[in-house]
Amino acid sequence: MYIQFLGAAETVTGSCFLVDTGVTRVMVDCGLFQGSKEIKERNYRNFPISPASVDYVLLTHAHIDHSGLLPKFIKHGFKGKVIATSATVDLCEILLPDCGHIQEMEVERKNRKYRRQGRKLIEPIYTADDGAHALKFFERVDYNQVIPVGPNVKVCFRDAGHMLGSSMIEMWITENGQETKLVFSGDIGNTGQPYLKDPSFIAEADYVIMESTYGNREHQDLDNKLELLQQAIVDTYKKGGKLIIPAFAAGRTQDILYSINLLRMQNAIPEMPIYIDSPMAINATEIFKRNCHLYDTETKELIAHGCHPLEMSNIRTTRTMEESRELNFLHGRAIIISASGMCDAGRIKHHLRHNLWRPEATILFVGYQAEGTLGRRILSGEKTVRIHGEEVVVRAEIRRIDGYSAHADQPALLNWVKQFSSRLKQVFVVHGEAQAAANLESLIKAEGIPAHVPYWLEKFELATATKQAVPEVLLATWQNIQRRMQAALQGELSPTKYSVLLRQLAELEAQMNEMLPEEKAM
Repeated sequence: MYIQFLGAAETVTGSCFLVDTGVTRVMVDCGLFQGSKEIKERNYRNFPISPASVDYVLLTHAHIDHSGLLPKFIKHGFKGKVIATSATVDLCEILLPDCGHIQEMEVERKNRKYRRQGRKLIEPIYTADDGAHALKFFERVDYNQVIPVGPNVKVCFRDAGHMLGSSMIEMWITENGQETKLVFSGDIGNTGQPYLKDPSFIAEADYVIMESTYGNREHQDLDNKLELLQQAIVDTYKKGGKLIIPAFAAGRTQDILYSINLLRMQNAIPEMPIYIDSPMAINATEIFKRNCHLYDTETKELIAHGCHPLEMSNIRTTRTMEESRELNFLHGRAIIISASGMCDAGRIKHHLRHNLWRPEATILFVGYQAEGTLGRRILSGEKTVRIHGEEVVVRAEIRRIDGYSAHADQPALLNWVKQFSSRLKQVFVVHGEAQAAANLESLIKAEGIPAHVPYWLEKFELATATKQAVPEVLLATWQNIQRRMQAALQGELSPTKYSVLLRQLAELEAQMNEMLPEEKAM
């Protein structure tokens, strides 16, 4: 049996991992690639495996970089089941059709330009109808319920504390009478988040596939994020402008509303209209209300005292495009929360185009901005950015609050993986930019745990419990590094990357020589 890394390898997005047992083929996640043009091009390619050959897709959570290619996967032949928690299915019911709609709108806009230029027209990756059709393949599962997926595989979903319905997945595979256990971390949540319970810890596994989004960073604003939000609101109010908050529709939008509600209860901010300008976010907020049984103790107590953070009197919703456009000409002060969270698509791009050049406006980032996204470019200090074909000067005040991240930071990630027993044979570090993944890999190795950052489409044989698994995994890693170094020598990789591979090879061979002295001739 083997695992292949079809996405989220040396990049944050496109989460997708195939486990082939020889009897059952199970895929964990099927996410959209976001970020640079080169990365996003992967969304338009054929899948590296046949969708029809896969029996099950296990979905860790609803965020588009984990679920967003499912409609295309189904359109291209997948006939199996997509298994996810009930809250994840609820959120996908709004996220997937909306993602298809956004793609249709973006393609329509581009094709208007292409027609004028006489260029070949393009098609969306999938449509809103494709997104809706995909939902017919979903099957709901409860947390902590062990279920079979095929004759030799069983799985269990554990609370990941990342967003409503998010999961870690335990997978047990039986081969030749022996059981091997894999754990997929999904996105590991930050502790102490609004609404959510803290992430689960799992003690036993043979192989762990874990995220590394913040593998090289510590969150800076965990203790004072409420104060920083208050300052942003008050300062923007004094300037007489709009506070624009790019936020993921499901999770971050509701977190910000929670914090604003706390500040209102303390009379710490002036009264301002709050516009939720995203049909997705509006619908997601309704799903949050319906799933209050999943809330943590603090949120349940807040609601019990009559202070539901999602039901403030100054919340306004804008469902239609006409209502959204009217916000561009709205006079006076307002808070506008809009998607997408990385500013790569959706209504937020219109708000940025109309407000980035205004000194009285504030753009407040409260979530991770992947490399290559519009949000990352603005946050990095670019003086002008291109939005919908127009160069826009950046004069608005740019602020960031790191403490709203829904991801565990470096110390928390390391603490999570250290909870596993000595049975752990290998950690695959995924879902992080190259530097973040490499940093976390080094820290894990320093704890005496074998770790590796796989590259895109890399494949590893997984040994059963009766075999010497660690040496075989190390040998596979050694072979993969050798192949990549050969590619570097042929000019396919940069000299810097070659140097990194050379260092990794030396470290790996030292480790192999220590573990397998009979292989020193290698």
